[in-house]
Amino acid sequence: MRLVLLIATVLLINYVDRGNLATAAPLIQDQLHLTNKQLGLLLSAFFYTYVAAMMPLGWVAERYGAQRVLAAGTALWSVATCLTGFAGGFASLLVLRLLLGLGESVGFPSSSKLIATAVEPARLGLANGVMAFGYLVGPSIGTVAGGLLMASCGWRMTFVVFGTLSLLWLWPWSRVRVIDTPAGDAAARAAAGVGAPTFPQILRERGLWGTSLGLFASNYNFYFILAWLPDYLVKARGFSIQAMAGVAGAAYLINAIAALASGWATDRWVKAGGSVSFAYKATMVVNHLASIAAMAGMALLPLRGSIACLFAYEVVLGVSSPGVYAISQIMAGPSASGRWVGVQNTCGNFAGILAPLLTGILIDATGSFSSAFGLAGIVNVLGVVAWAFILPRVAPLDWQRAEASQAALTGSVR
Repeated sequence: MRLVLLIATVLLINYVDRGNLATAAPLIQDQLHLTNKQLGLLLSAFFYTYVAAMMPLGWVAERYGAQRVLAAGTALWSVATCLTGFAGGFASLLVLRLLLGLGESVGFPSSSKLIATAVEPARLGLANGVMAFGYLVGPSIGTVAGGLLMASCGWRMTFVVFGTLSLLWLWPWSRVRVIDTPAGDAAARAAAGVGAPTFPQILRERGLWGTSLGLFASNYNFYFILAWLPDYLVKARGFSIQAMAGVAGAAYLINAIAALASGWATDRWVKAGGSVSFAYKATMVVNHLASIAAMAGMALLPLRGSIACLFAYEVVLGVSSPGVYAISQIMAGPSASGRWVGVQNTCGNFAGILAPLLTGILIDATGSFSSAFGLAGIVNVLGVVAWAFILPRVAPLDWQRAEASQAALTGSVR
């Protein structure tokens, strides 16, 4: 459990540090005279290196040990966060956002590899619920604490403080011992009589592409809200920085609590004999159907209705969050979860590039957020298709049998 709590903590730090720019956006934009397009580019630039490095670092985590890779990435992104407080303009902010994305790209492949190795399948729901609580409460803490600190000390000092505090996580992590080296994995597979799948085998799995497209659709909405909610509340709804921090922080906290409760409830459902596949697939589909209505409501309803739709969206997103990685850990297993999640997050986090940038372009073109909310709602249709129709039954894959079937198929074609 200590391992899971430390992983949840570092993912919390991960999301605090990546979200600080969005919280500071109204201040930075005015002080550095940035256009909405430039701001959108900065908000999305993080994902250029984040996405590009995800797949190779999933392999690196399996090859050299996820614990070490996670520590190195945390050190890099913490330093990048601290240095953001000294940025002098658009160019320096862009470089630091790219470094931040490179460091943070180790987070989910390494975490999924460690959890798949150390946690038994019957407890994956709660483990992923705790992990999701960490990365979902991160924006809440970052928005509230960052907003209050920025209001009193300015945005520059906020980045310095948060980056310095992030480095402290490395001390307790250095005292954790997990056998996740290639030698340890090989011994575990030999004892279980299970072989490690090749990368082409992983890429041939239909389930991988279902989780990848589903994550893209979910992330488009998530990153749209994460990147632009502070600016929307301040400029479109008239909130002060402090009031914005309170509303956004409450929304993110609701999201995190829903994720933790969902992970616990899923494990209870499975222990009572319920279907693992139904539990995870149903929550993913319900999230996207409800998100269509929530995006429309946030754009079109009066203030109270809009905030209610925001909170409703955070609830359904939180309920679906444990399944995003639990599904991959169950299907891929310890021998392939790092590479599987590396591919899944590479595809899914293209949304982090597109959502902030397209939103900035749409706001500049139309003068309002309505079209951006409309596009976010439409993207949810892809999520319904992915989780309901592309993703097969959620169950551990027999990699040896899959390899034998592929070899037989290849031989018959010849």
